[in-house]
Amino acid sequence: MCQAEMTPIGLTFKHEGFDKYGKVRQGELMIVHRCMECGKVNINRIAGDDSEETILLLLQQKNITNELGSILKQSDIDLLGKKDEDRVRKQLFGTHQVG
Repeated sequence: MCQAEMTPIGLTFKHEGFDKYGKVRQGELMIVHRCMECGKVNINRIAGDDSEETILLLLQQKNITNELGSILKQSDIDLLGKKDEDRVRKQLFGTHQVG
């Protein structure tokens, strides 16, 4: 890794395998980062001092180029969107939050 600055580009859920019925288990909420220098993408846990409001803003990200989309697909990373807001809020706050 080149050790350059990483910028957050979105959110995803960590892959946790399947339950006994074959349904995908929803894992921990993770932040997707991209290296500003080499373009490498990785996921990191949310830290205790990360702002919940800033995390929720990552659901609004729309700047996904074809190149980035290919990198995410190769890395098996599915970015979350506005449709996932209820699940994200549940992980952040523990219950469904309106607002």
